[in-house]
Amino acid sequence: VQLQASGGGLVQAGGSLRLSCAASGRAFSMYSKGWFRQAPGKEREFVAAINWNGRSTYYAESVKGRFTISRDNAKNTVDLQMSSLKPEDTAVYYCATTVGGSYEIDWNKYPYWGQGTLVTVSS
Repeated sequence: VQLQASGGGLVQAGGSLRLSCAASGRAFSMYSKGWFRQAPGKEREFVAAINWNGRSTYYAESVKGRFTISRDNAKNTVDLQMSSLKPEDTAVYYCATTVGGSYEIDWNKYPYWGQGTLVTVSS
């Protein structure tokens, strides 16, 4: 399984960005997906997760109500729509996949990771 994240960039506080993660490899549609982020000098943290069919999602409290995770199994993509961005959202964002159907918030449950895309939110 290979994952390729894109869509990062520089945005002003209050703005929006949409990250996309394209996956290749078999059985994409069977596995749950997640987005994580890592800010400079900080540990990697969970952002959002979605189960295999997209019917269940989970968000970190810090992004709840502002971010939306979605997936298109026909296109093998998982997206993260980010709105009302804050400077503290600045980080490298990573998409990842589990090998199970239920969503996970523990990064250790994700064996496959994309390369990351940088999101910078200016104040």
